[in-house]
Amino acid sequence: MPVSVDADSRRLAAAIEAGSATPLGATAGARGVNFVLHSSIAERVELCLYDANSGAARGRVDLPARSGDSWHGFLPTPLAAAGDLYGYRVYGPYRPDDGLWCNPSKLLLDPCARALSGEPRLSAALLERDGLAAADSAASMPRCRIVDPAFDWRDDHSPGTPWRDTVIYELHVKGFTQRQPRVPPAERGRYLGLAAPASIEWLQRLGVTSVELLPCQAFASEGFLGERGLVNYWGYNSTAWSAPATQYAALDAVDEFRTMVRALHAAGIEVILDVVFNHTAEGNELGPTLSLRGIDNPGYYRLLAEQPRHYENWTGCGNTVAVDNPPVTALLLDCLRWWAEVMHVDGFRFDLAPVLGRKRPAFNRHAAFFAALRADPVLAYVKLIAEPWDVGPDGYQLGQFPAGWSEWNDRYRDCARSFWRGDTMQQGALAERLAGSSDLFRYRGRKPSASVNFITAHDGFTLNDLVSYNDRHNLANGEKNADGHAHNLSWNCGVEGPSSDEDVRALRARQMRNLLVTLFVSQGVPMLQAGDEFARTQGGNNNGYCQDNEISWLDWSRAAAESDLTEFVRRLIALRRTRPELRRETFLKGAAGAGRGGDVSWLHPDGREMKAADWQAAGPSVFGMLLAAQGESGASDLLVLFNPAAAGVRFAVPAELAAIEWRCLLDSATAVDTPRTPWTGAIALSSHAAVVCEGRRGVAGGAVPASPSGSMGS
Repeated sequence: MPVSVDADSRRLAAAIEAGSATPLGATAGARGVNFVLHSSIAERVELCLYDANSGAARGRVDLPARSGDSWHGFLPTPLAAAGDLYGYRVYGPYRPDDGLWCNPSKLLLDPCARALSGEPRLSAALLERDGLAAADSAASMPRCRIVDPAFDWRDDHSPGTPWRDTVIYELHVKGFTQRQPRVPPAERGRYLGLAAPASIEWLQRLGVTSVELLPCQAFASEGFLGERGLVNYWGYNSTAWSAPATQYAALDAVDEFRTMVRALHAAGIEVILDVVFNHTAEGNELGPTLSLRGIDNPGYYRLLAEQPRHYENWTGCGNTVAVDNPPVTALLLDCLRWWAEVMHVDGFRFDLAPVLGRKRPAFNRHAAFFAALRADPVLAYVKLIAEPWDVGPDGYQLGQFPAGWSEWNDRYRDCARSFWRGDTMQQGALAERLAGSSDLFRYRGRKPSASVNFITAHDGFTLNDLVSYNDRHNLANGEKNADGHAHNLSWNCGVEGPSSDEDVRALRARQMRNLLVTLFVSQGVPMLQAGDEFARTQGGNNNGYCQDNEISWLDWSRAAAESDLTEFVRRLIALRRTRPELRRETFLKGAAGAGRGGDVSWLHPDGREMKAADWQAAGPSVFGMLLAAQGESGASDLLVLFNPAAAGVRFAVPAELAAIEWRCLLDSATAVDTPRTPWTGAIALSSHAAVVCEGRRGVAGGAVPASPSGSMGS
């Protein structure tokens, strides 16, 4: 493609200077803008400028200098300034069979772009099917926007919530407020909607400490979804890692994102960002060329050694980012620093995180990316959460991440689900999860907070659907119900889907409360999915990644109908906040028996401690967890009883605890908080129920009153 010779391009060529080789990206300063792009295979890099308001082309100019593999140039003001739009065209080898795709007909996004003007419009021009003869892709591409890092943060600071005190609330920025009537219409579904007083009030009243946002990095929809009339809703399809997604902004995504963070921080709530560094929206060799493929394909991606036209696909999304390549490591660290320093994000959850530690192909917890992250002064103390699996060789790496990381614990999820749906011989496994999953995380000085415990997340059934469906119902996704997990460990309580049977509905409500009690009395970090506190449903769809509609958006009309469940969740979170026994820095060991000062005792319904054979016994998995009081003298012990069986159980307290008066704090058999008479000796534990009690030592025993949750077998 010939170089433009219009007047604007001549002015640019006459004014451009060599500038600096660092930092990467477009950096605005008092004198102008410095541009840096990394490519080891480029023969020439052309900077394309566009008007900030109209988007019209303003001219092109070659970056005049190369330092190593960094191409760079500096344009003085007013030729370039914050707010201006730009992109790149890279000239170099075009041999797809060798994995080389430099094609100047493609306008490319800066991998370090801090903002975009929109998202790609999928078209034939973005594809490589016509090679160098392809139509120019500029009409289908967003532009990069030069960002002014200045912002009025006022007195903003991170809440700095310790891991032990953290309660995570996973939400989708759009889905959380799109149907929230108390959020102004213009702000619904946007960053500003999450900053609205109604949103902040909800989060504060619930008691969560941190929101974990589904991807807010710029992303695009896949072509196959467009063909079905669907879009990528979740956002796990990145186009520019440092740029906030424009889908959630009215005008300025960067400032609106920062306004959201500032409002959440003022309310004492941390912001954890779900980041997608394992693959990009360019997909496989048939996908669109948007950025990395056209800049330095073999430098940014893992290619098949014998067929470099094709990509390693350890992500299941078409390509895999070569994180272990030092320039890529540097790029990702630069991106994380931007989010932490300039956007004030408090932590990151890494999607398909084993990719970050792979080195052709084995996973290594000592990988360069992990070491560099730990050594970085900005990033060393932010919250780091791994999704500890991908689809590559030995892709399941739960418990294998470095010290300082926390991990999504799907073993916890599956165990809690199995226990409460009544699977046999689950009591031992659940006790291990309640105690912090030391079998997975006790190594290398890690703590219980290494385990992020969850019952549900964005990927899978909602809590309501978990107790309402045995099977997935994903036909709306257009994949003949073949997508999403088939192994859900769910139980519909006897009827598939909505039911008018009051007994079924009551049992489902109780099962939701059982799972929530389990989550919040476990050692580790609890994560609640947004909407589960008011029984959100997706109609049995357990893979709503493409449903940008009422299937996925939270239905806030349910909040009033399910206010008892919401209050139950608030009480659980408040209980956790006030009881240090539930937020230990060390794993439970059971070093001493019931009433003898140990951290935990595991109790059998017969009024004795559990024995080895009890943990393996078939049949109802009824047991109790006694947590010794922590803190000041006179504090009360906590006793949690679990009964997943269909029949009620008389649960006797061990003789050495007979002098303790027990008061019921929470009972899953009822959603409402009703006064209970203190009891001693034994309790009639209802079917399908969990009870949390506190007891003070030294109180004289007395007669056993009626069960806190009603009659036996209720």
